[in-house]
Amino acid sequence: MKVKDDKHEKAARQNDKSSKVVSMGILFVVLCGFSFYLGGIFCSEKHGFASTEEVVKSAESPKKTVSTSVQVKSVSFSQCSADLQDYTPCTDPKKWMKYGRHRLTFMERHCPPAFDRKECLVPPPDGYKEPIRWPKSKNECWYRNVPYDWINKQKSNQHWLRKEGDKFYFPGGGTMFPNGVSAYVDLMQDLIPGMKDGTVRTAIDTGCGVASWGGDLLDRGILTVSLAPRDNHEAQVQFALERGIPAILGIISTQRLPFPSNSFDMAHCSRCLIPWTEFGGIYLLEVHRILRPGGFWVLSGPPVNYENRWRGWNTTIEEQKSDYDKLQELLTSMCFKLYNKKDDIAVWQKAVDNKCYKQLDTPDNYPPKCEDGTEPDSGWYTPLRPCVVVPDPKNKKSSLKSIAKWPERLHVAPERVVDVHGGSDGAFKHDDSKWKSRVKHYKKLLPALGTNKIRNVMDMNTVYGGFAAALVEDPLWVMNVVSSYASNTLPVVFDRGLIGTFHDWCEAFSTYPRTYDLLHVDGLFTTENHRCEMKHVLLEMDRILRPNGYVIVRESSYFVDAITTITKGMKWGCHKEATEYDIETEKVLICQKKLWYSNQSS
Repeated sequence: MKVKDDKHEKAARQNDKSSKVVSMGILFVVLCGFSFYLGGIFCSEKHGFASTEEVVKSAESPKKTVSTSVQVKSVSFSQCSADLQDYTPCTDPKKWMKYGRHRLTFMERHCPPAFDRKECLVPPPDGYKEPIRWPKSKNECWYRNVPYDWINKQKSNQHWLRKEGDKFYFPGGGTMFPNGVSAYVDLMQDLIPGMKDGTVRTAIDTGCGVASWGGDLLDRGILTVSLAPRDNHEAQVQFALERGIPAILGIISTQRLPFPSNSFDMAHCSRCLIPWTEFGGIYLLEVHRILRPGGFWVLSGPPVNYENRWRGWNTTIEEQKSDYDKLQELLTSMCFKLYNKKDDIAVWQKAVDNKCYKQLDTPDNYPPKCEDGTEPDSGWYTPLRPCVVVPDPKNKKSSLKSIAKWPERLHVAPERVVDVHGGSDGAFKHDDSKWKSRVKHYKKLLPALGTNKIRNVMDMNTVYGGFAAALVEDPLWVMNVVSSYASNTLPVVFDRGLIGTFHDWCEAFSTYPRTYDLLHVDGLFTTENHRCEMKHVLLEMDRILRPNGYVIVRESSYFVDAITTITKGMKWGCHKEATEYDIETEKVLICQKKLWYSNQSS
């Protein structure tokens, strides 16, 4: 019996040992799975690199397992070298030689890889001053803020600008408007009566110079996106934004512009040097895509008025006539018709309905319809295609003829809101009402909002443009940014008579440093933290924010403390406030960037 008892006791010990091993194994698997889950949260899906921020979870009480905030180690960012004062990461002239020259592709966006990102603070130029306030800024700016002598010397005879003392002045001249931009636009309004009655509200100016055309239209109730590429000397977009006029870096080359289809009411080119008839008219096809049905394309300069101008263009009348005929033929094939013409200005109008596009069904017709499955609204790193994007026939109220006139269209639910996932008239009206309440609260937290201290504003992740709509009576304009990874709500923004662009905040924005007075963020870090590293987004915000500029961050309480910690290392001052609902799960950060100078300055 003793032997049997010993055997049973030994077997029991072995079973107990085995169960412990199994339990430890299960625990090990569970812990591994949990750590893998956490790792997945804080790694970039797109770029495949883990966050360098040390994430620490803190709980409200020992009993709770739900984390309440992300904490990061305090960090101090160094200054970038003084030669990076105008650094544009994705359009860097120092990297141009890496890319092709064909169709100026080197001027398109080419962002640095993750390992080559600069984690430093871009300094202002030596002698930088707080920008002159609107509306005075439309006509003058500090020379030291945009210290480019080259453009002054090259364009002084065309009256783009002139330097006097410590300022640049903008007399409103241009290559095609020697009598001043106002006289030029007066003639244009005579040709397009819709520019006077609120029919035309949004415009794009390709090859904008210093944006005098867009600046003049602001006084006439027309909101213009001025577009020009990054260059070594002219800094056209930087001058535009320094003046307080909407502008963005960009070029029509091999990629679509970052806008949805059927968006702008008018497009303009004043001797912008874009070869419209080359490469099968592919640049005109892109203008056609972004113009809404019934929208206008305005061209001044060669080959318009070639009969009287050809001698000054170093060409022959026969060559210019051939160019004009070819241009007219291309435009007709894309369903544009000549709307009006006088002196140096010609105006074409895109077809109001889809009847004309039936001609594209003819075999061997050029250009053909776009039928390759590419989304018409796709505008983020989407290659240009030599085909016509035909407007969706179901959108009968989106043409310039049918859409409400400005300012009524601002608060009318656009037809295209139903194309958004979860979108409806009710959702639109709720969003509109919500932002009126939020902006009223913001103005209590930031008294400068609504005054001339804030002119250039960006809503970094808008939905329907509600933030911009609530500020429409104030002396400012808003660039509405829709994430290239979010639901496509940008057509709704344009249908309201507002402007915006697609963008991915894992990359640098297409603008110069120090170009915005206010950046607004609504839950951006909550929605994008799995893709974009927080400090890189904040460093990009610092790059494009003017010294003494403001940031409003509306964010989950989970991220607020981490954002505050990082911004201290960027020389920002922030204070946390309650939302208008005064709830613990969401807070508002009001931040201001300090003015500082490079230690390399003289």
